[in-house]
Amino acid sequence: MTQPSKTTPISPVTVEVIGSALASIAEEMGEALVRSSISTNIKERRDCSTAICDAAGLILSQAEHIPMHLGSFVAFIPAILDRYAVADIHPGDIFIGNDAYEGGGTHLPDFVLAEPVFCENILSAWVINTAHHADFADRGHAHIFQEGIRIPPVRLVRQGVTEDAVQSMILLNCQSPTERLSDLRAQRAACRLGVVRLKDLFRKYGAPTVAAAGQALLDHAERRLRAAIATVPDGRYDFDDVFESPETPQPLPIGVTVSVKADEMTLAFRAPAQVRSSVNMTYTALFATVCYAVKAALDPDAPPNSGLARPLHIEAPAGSLLNCVSPAAVNGRINTCQRVVDLIHGALARALPARLPAAGCGAAVSALFSSDNMADHWIYLDVLGGGGGARPAKSGMDGVQQHMTNTSNLPIEALEMEYPLEVVNYAFRDGSAGEGRHRGGMGLSRIYKVLKPCWLELDGSRLATRPWGLDGGGEGMNCVIRVDGQVLDPVPPILHLDAAQQIEIHTAGGGGYDAWG
Repeated sequence: MTQPSKTTPISPVTVEVIGSALASIAEEMGEALVRSSISTNIKERRDCSTAICDAAGLILSQAEHIPMHLGSFVAFIPAILDRYAVADIHPGDIFIGNDAYEGGGTHLPDFVLAEPVFCENILSAWVINTAHHADFADRGHAHIFQEGIRIPPVRLVRQGVTEDAVQSMILLNCQSPTERLSDLRAQRAACRLGVVRLKDLFRKYGAPTVAAAGQALLDHAERRLRAAIATVPDGRYDFDDVFESPETPQPLPIGVTVSVKADEMTLAFRAPAQVRSSVNMTYTALFATVCYAVKAALDPDAPPNSGLARPLHIEAPAGSLLNCVSPAAVNGRINTCQRVVDLIHGALARALPARLPAAGCGAAVSALFSSDNMADHWIYLDVLGGGGGARPAKSGMDGVQQHMTNTSNLPIEALEMEYPLEVVNYAFRDGSAGEGRHRGGMGLSRIYKVLKPCWLELDGSRLATRPWGLDGGGEGMNCVIRVDGQVLDPVPPILHLDAAQQIEIHTAGGGGYDAWG
């Protein structure tokens, strides 16, 4: 936003009111996006996020949707400003992007849209949203060029008029262009709503006051996280684990050293070199994961804005699994991010043994079904939760999305109404929870029957390893996937299914807490 004058007075009450208004606008944008969309992945599973940024791109408020999408927002507006002079940005412009290496997001299905907000002809803020377009199916993942169209931050709408050439190029590279166009229109509608609401806020308080409040909100988030870090004893805390997925033939060792000194925290990650599969993380994905994991562990109620990053220092080898460089593939980065949360929480549990939970399911198990008949093409993405880790005073939650994902359960009725799939069984997975005085959460069991031949891409983790317990608590069960009753070991990243075949996904349970005496 425009920088306030040093003499601009602003009371704490005004900051609180404006901060609540910004949060409300972000949430309303999200509801508009969900209700206007057409794909099940957005309208039912709510795989989208919205935020308000200042003129430079700092996040002032992110709706409480999906933590992973912070990585889609953090570099997008600075990338726009690198490409376009402020004098060439006008009211009614909307910019689009998705490229993980050009400021557009963390993987290609997440299309990011941003629109500038002007007050008295001065660029004063941005509204931004991202939505997962479940489109790029039946792809390879040796490198990012196989994973879909790459869109750097470019102008999609110029002063209210669609840039047809840009839109046509994007849709031509999508497998379900009609669905993509409808969802893009929903994202545009969310942007327009955010602009209207922010302009109302500017008219009520004035741009300098709103700008001053924005800076105060960033400072407040920083102070809160610094105060929370200061409660952690100074020292170095190590934790190591392994990451495995259908795309990695061998488990990959990863680790972190969390160093705390006064009110600052350094997180130094250990990781192998980036791999020829989709599980690599860009730095923005790592950044989003660290911000979430530290906030969740130390101050869950801290405002979700860019001020949280100020006390944190992140180190990871460039060109590694956790900080990859182009052209590494990144489509399946979410499961790696989940394991990074486990690393951070495992390290912090050594510093704060009575405050951290045991490991949750440690995965976002996904099943991407797509037709093998291009004349009758359809794509369906499902992402299943698992067991939450047991807590020091409570059992873990059963069958929930963990950490970096926060998408909703897709109702069986919606699935069967729109796709040639039948859900044979959907239940909590008995026996999957780690034992202890406080047990881990139960994983999920879901069995699909395929009604038409299709391709199935599978991704996930905790296939060979189990979520760890704390204070002597037991491990949760690992994930198991079967086809027609036969366990897939190893799990192929993609397979073909004929009509009447059944696919079973049994997700991991959470680790237990406190061994029985």
